[in-house]
Parts: sequence; structure tokens; C-alpha cells
Amino acid sequence: MKVGIVGAGFVGSTAAYTMALEGAASNIVLVDIDEKLASAQAEDILHATPHAHATRVHSGDYSALDSARVVILACGVGQKEGESRMELLGRNAKVFEDAIPKVVKAAPDAVLVVATNPVDIITQITTKISGLPAGRVIGSGTILDTARFRSMMGSHLGISSRSIHAYVVGEHGPTEVLVWSSPHVGGVSLAEFAKQIDRPLSDDIRSYIDDGVRNAASRIIDGKGATYYGIGGGLSRIVRAIRDDEGVLLTVSSLGNCHEDLEEVCFSVPRIVGGQGIVSEVWPALSENEHQALCKSVSAIAEPSRELGY
Repeated sequence: MKVGIVGAGFVGSTAAYTMALEGAASNIVLVDIDEKLASAQAEDILHATPHAHATRVHSGDYSALDSARVVILACGVGQKEGESRMELLGRNAKVFEDAIPKVVKAAPDAVLVVATNPVDIITQITTKISGLPAGRVIGSGTILDTARFRSMMGSHLGISSRSIHAYVVGEHGPTEVLVWSSPHVGGVSLAEFAKQIDRPLSDDIRSYIDDGVRNAASRIIDGKGATYYGIGGGLSRIVRAIRDDEGVLLTVSSLGNCHEDLEEVCFSVPRIVGGQGIVSEVWPALSENEHQALCKSVSAIAEPSRELGY
């Protein structure tokens, strides 16, 4: 399967590297306004493939996206000192207004996967500009936050995070909602499982995990300047779900609403991802407080989207 990546910076190149090592794609093409960067990243990643999978990795312009089944959008600009969130959004909107028509022209049948932040609003912009069905535009959403949630709970419980079914929903950002009311392990509730193995989830532990998930990005950025390994793994996971038509539940961002009185915007809940993109969504059981927090999170996404005209 051919996968295109627009944007060869930290996130785009790490996604390409992860896919090459996992064998998630047989053909990966990197596109970037900085052609020299895209070429260098592609060559460097290619040199890892003899140790992993027979993946072709190369760079090119937008026409090189021809026949790609998936195109990851990791393009965009960084925030300048003193620049407001809306100013940054405006600049990134212009980047996508330029890029999306070129992507759709070159790869009209591709599923688009958005990784650029703020990912929910950029996913909404991409959906509107592309004119594609909502299910064929997937924002990485809270797939990373959910992974952080599960990994921290796994560390506390002393079990594999892959055995934990728990989700983060809403915005990929400060208003995200960690769903504590319905996670389960081994067919029993998370709280009951923790009690059985004598590792109860006290208020202090819950607060520690909440902080660990919610503020992970700021700590990582403070330590090394950017986050890219976690999201690179998440993007590769989405690609594998599409490649294999898995029908797997992933917390990704797409158009929806949490209440009939609210407008439709892009946010994350568990969604079934298969060969053609998002098949449907599944709502986890939420407490009343969690549902209210989710609606508040959706509203936080809606306002800047409205201001931008999307």
C-alpha cells in the first residue's frame, strides 16, 4: 500500500520511520515545501529498511502522491513568539487551503489523516476544503492521549496497557476528557480490577494520572522541544487499520456533536476505522459530569472554527 506524507518535519518523518519499521506500507512518499529536507528524510529512513521490511521510501512533489491510499497531513507552521492561537490557526488554515486541493487532485481516492495541531480544527478545515465524505478525513485526535492514559494505568496496575480498554474523548487539548466511569480490564471494571490486585485507584492516583496525561506534551516539549514518537506510532496504527480493513476502535477526530443543541464540529470519540476510513462511532458510557465536560470540550473547539469561517 502506498502512503503519502505531506510535511517532512519531526511528526511526518517519525510517522514514515515507524511505518517503515512496522511494514505498515510498501511505498512511502514524503512531500515538503523544503524539497531538500524531504529528500534527506526519505534517504535516511530508506537506509533502515534492510533491517526491517522491504519498504520503498522516496520524496517528490504533490504529483508523487498519485495512487496513494492514505495521505498523512503533517504540514503547517509553528507558533511565533507573541502570536495568538487564532493568528496561528489563520496561518495554518492558509497552508491547508493551498495544500488540500493539490492532495485531492493527485490522490482523489485517498483517506486523509490529519496530524497538524490544533488537530480538531484543522481536521474540520480539511473536511470542508476537500469536499470528501467526513469518514475519509481522519484527525489523529486523542489517539495519543488515549495511549498516554492506558500506558499510565498499565504502569500503576503492573499490566500491559494493551489489556486496558479506556478512552480520552473530546478535544486534543486542555479540555480533553479522561473517561473514568467505564474503563475495563479482563471483563471487569477498572476499579474492580484494581481492587482485586490490591492496587486501588485512589483520588491521588487518579489525579496523578490525569496530570500525567493532560500535561504530557508540555513536559516533553520542555525537555526536548517537540513531541513526535508517540504520535508517529499513532499515525502508523491508523494506517494499518486502513490497510487491513480492521474495523478497529480508535479515538480519532471527525465531524459529530455531543448534543442536539450544539453545532457539528470535529472531536474525538471511539470510532471504527476500516479500509475506507471511519465506518461509524461508538459512544462509551459517560457519567453526567463526563458528558457535560465533553460538551464543554466540543464548544471550545467550535468557537475558533466559527471565527475562521469553518
